[in-house]
Amino acid sequence: MNCIIIDDEATARAIITQLCSNIKSLNILEEFPNAIQAIKFLNQHEVDLIFLDIHMPDFTGFDFIQTLKNPPKIILTTSDAKFAIEAFEYDCIVDYLVKPILLPRFEKAIIKAEKTEVGRTLEPAVDDKDVSSSGNDLYVNIDRRLIKIDIPSIYMVEAKGDYILIKTETKNYTVHSTLKKIEDKLPDSLFLKVHRSYIINTKKIIDIEDNSVLIKNDVIPVSRSNRPELMNRLNLL
Repeated sequence: MNCIIIDDEATARAIITQLCSNIKSLNILEEFPNAIQAIKFLNQHEVDLIFLDIHMPDFTGFDFIQTLKNPPKIILTTSDAKFAIEAFEYDCIVDYLVKPILLPRFEKAIIKAEKTEVGRTLEPAVDDKDVSSSGNDLYVNIDRRLIKIDIPSIYMVEAKGDYILIKTETKNYTVHSTLKKIEDKLPDSLFLKVHRSYIINTKKIIDIEDNSVLIKNDVIPVSRSNRPELMNRLNLL
């Protein structure tokens, strides 16, 4: 992956460069002390991954992201952990690293970036028998048994690596499948993908605040790109 580093601290850029040198798949094209220089570079070059600091003079990391029409994958690197929730708003952000960054944690972030496309997580294909639907029923394959789930009772589906977690009014189910596969099985009249890792039953929403929704006891992030469709679905007074 072709990468650039954006950080106003020379020491931080040097540390990330050293970490990248341990991973053969990474190729650092350039490093920049501010976002303005990086924007000029990106106007003429394409990159696969950006290591981006949040706190920079005049132009924050989030300000920088908002200038990009088609942002590549971004790993945030910061000494401040309090912006992790805000980072959920951006589909292009694949991980959030808090300084000082150690190699094992850095390697995990790169693995995540390699498995992720902007806007959706790449997950392995599964057999059709893992998830199927009929009418108001969803059938999932768990321990070689087909379990029937009443579709309207589902209030949330969450992607968890190679698995999905299906939460219903009475029980939760962990299934070896993909979010995309179950999204195709659920009726659009009830369900909406609000984040790259979450599908919700819009009829079960209790409360909406900023960029999250409350369903039962679960606070679910809503990405900036999916918020307009969610608001269109609601019966607003």
